[in-house]
Amino acid sequence: MTKTANDAEAIHYKDFTKQQKVTMLSTTAGFSLEHMDHSLIPIATTAIVTSLGVSQAAAGLITTFAMTGTLLGGLFFGMLADKIGRARIFNWTIFVVAFATAALYFADNIYEIYFLKFVAGFGTAAEYGAGVTLIAESFAGKKIGRLTSLAHIGGQTGTILAAIASAVILPKYGWNALCLFGLLPIAFAFFVRRNLQDSAEFEEARRQQELEKKKQRLPIVEVFKTPALAYQTIALVLMMMVQIGGYYGILTWLPKTMQAQLGLPVCKSTLWTVAMVIGMSLGMYFFGSFLDKFGPRKAFGFFLSFSAIALYLPTFANNAATLLIIMLIVGFFSNGMYAGFGVIVSRLYPAEARVTANSVVSSGGKFLGGFFPAIVGVLMDKFSFTYVLLFFTLSYLFSLAVMMTIPALRRRNVEF
Repeated sequence: MTKTANDAEAIHYKDFTKQQKVTMLSTTAGFSLEHMDHSLIPIATTAIVTSLGVSQAAAGLITTFAMTGTLLGGLFFGMLADKIGRARIFNWTIFVVAFATAALYFADNIYEIYFLKFVAGFGTAAEYGAGVTLIAESFAGKKIGRLTSLAHIGGQTGTILAAIASAVILPKYGWNALCLFGLLPIAFAFFVRRNLQDSAEFEEARRQQELEKKKQRLPIVEVFKTPALAYQTIALVLMMMVQIGGYYGILTWLPKTMQAQLGLPVCKSTLWTVAMVIGMSLGMYFFGSFLDKFGPRKAFGFFLSFSAIALYLPTFANNAATLLIIMLIVGFFSNGMYAGFGVIVSRLYPAEARVTANSVVSSGGKFLGGFFPAIVGVLMDKFSFTYVLLFFTLSYLFSLAVMMTIPALRRRNVEF
């Protein structure tokens, strides 16, 4: 029987090669590490404010410093990965994260936290760019929206573990001890990556360059080499800014604010976080399937539009049960599209600059989005929660408008 185009594009786990399985497991472990590292401090924000006597705006700056590290680390490790290989960089950076995470246990002032989160951000920067690129290259010719979503869903276990650990460790031992828990996914990620190799596509691209004796330009130049390409890259960075800013801004402040307004006990804060993460995981899986079937414009358009609306649902909550359901819905739309960025970037940029492109979009967006929690902190201190909701609504609508201006997302001959 002749296989159809859809059969050829279908992805079944039983058909994965050994290296494809290692790639998926390694990437998922890396995403879990990244999510846990970035979630521990936001979850512990209230405890840090209380123990160190700092303002909410100062606590919000922790994320800003972490994302600054992510920006610089993404640019550095992204170009290095495009030069010497994705797998090698994927393994080295784990030790940077391990050092910074363990050292947070000894931090006793806000400035030490700023520095160590900067270092941790520098290390975790390679996880996203190298991870999504490895998936795209290992499954060349396939529609990878759903596959990338599954890796990101697995990565959400890091956020869930951080939330559970905070409920167990935070009340008894404090936020410093909570940071030590972050060493667990680091050890796991190192174990599963021992046999990880670069993709055949990347190795072939390197061989071609050597045969043709081309002088390879810096990968960052390839990402901005024409005005049209530069605009596309900047537009994707701005979209990622809203994605990351919405994620951390909402995760940091929304559950705590609604909990306080409804007079719910602090011990239940983990429930709202877990509900949001479950919603995000469902949203990512739906988004990946939607992206594969209908393309990026319709997928991003649908999710960004509903993200702008879903933010107001928590204001209708009147008890713990309704808040739990609503936070799940907010998570579904606010973070469902995160997995889509790696798909479109990996399909729009060449192999010799692919990790750099993913890192520029991811790290640049995370750096700019890292200011969102601090901005929300100021809005919370100076104004009302209504202004916070309006800020996020306008942000999602801005991202929607930017997405509609990217010409490459309209092309029918680009396979996503």
